[in-house]
Amino acid sequence: MMTSVAGPWLWVIFGVVVLGMLALDLGVFHRKAHVIRLREAAVWSAIWVGLALSFNLLVLWRCGVGRSVEFFQAWLVEKALSVDNIFVFLAIFSYFAVAPRLQHRVLFWGIFGALLTRALFIWTGATLLQSFHFVMYVFGVFLILTAGRLLVGDDAEVQPDRNIVLRIFRRLVPVANEYEGARFLVRRDGRLMATPLLLVLVVVEATDVMFAVDSIPAVFGITQDVFIVYTSNIFAILGLRAMSFLVASVIQKLRYLKAGLALVLAFVGLKMLAGKYVHVPELLSLGVVAILLTGTALASLLFPERKDADPAER
Repeated sequence: MMTSVAGPWLWVIFGVVVLGMLALDLGVFHRKAHVIRLREAAVWSAIWVGLALSFNLLVLWRCGVGRSVEFFQAWLVEKALSVDNIFVFLAIFSYFAVAPRLQHRVLFWGIFGALLTRALFIWTGATLLQSFHFVMYVFGVFLILTAGRLLVGDDAEVQPDRNIVLRIFRRLVPVANEYEGARFLVRRDGRLMATPLLLVLVVVEATDVMFAVDSIPAVFGITQDVFIVYTSNIFAILGLRAMSFLVASVIQKLRYLKAGLALVLAFVGLKMLAGKYVHVPELLSLGVVAILLTGTALASLLFPERKDADPAER
């Protein structure tokens, strides 16, 4: 049995809030495809952050301080890890020449699909942890290895054409040559075909699954309450669309943020490995995560990359 301190009605409130906001987002405010400007992206980013923090107050009221701190810490870690998603999504849009006015629609349906795929990942992870405690150590080692890869690995160029899901999709589904506005499907000569926009959506979904492999074990290192794991995960990625339009250029200047993310993953991984012998208080854990992320962000601003540096060095 998977553990959760939340009663059924908290799940209902969460579902109503998320589905209601998604319906307003696409059905009212973004019913017509358009370019997301800086002001609109800032407003929506503030809305999603406000919703997450307001929901955390509800968690605090019904589940106590401990679960509330876990929610905030898990949300913060997932939010930070989603930084890499932004650059990959932008690279995908560039590769497939997706018009700026259509990018929000792709990200919307990509995140809608993530509601389902993340639920499957979290259910699987929670079941494994409940049945086989040693999986906690597997997750811990995995996070430490991922941290090492982030610290020493070079940034590889994103090559969507090598995505195996994309190759399979192209073999199984006929794809039209041209975009048809915001449509994912089109009929040609009596034959139903996918538009290139649906192709982009498939790649975005496949990419999110790969990111979930890193992020969900990290959240399980913070809490094993499936309600906290899932809700913090979803609230973090819900604001990803607005954040991608808002801070892509700013994040690019945070040269040490990836090192901060690596240290956070290593800390969570070590906490999972030593959890049986050493208890780290939730507030202390949250403080460590916050210091690592804010410290590397400030270091990036205080010691920016030299503009005259050799491109190979950069």
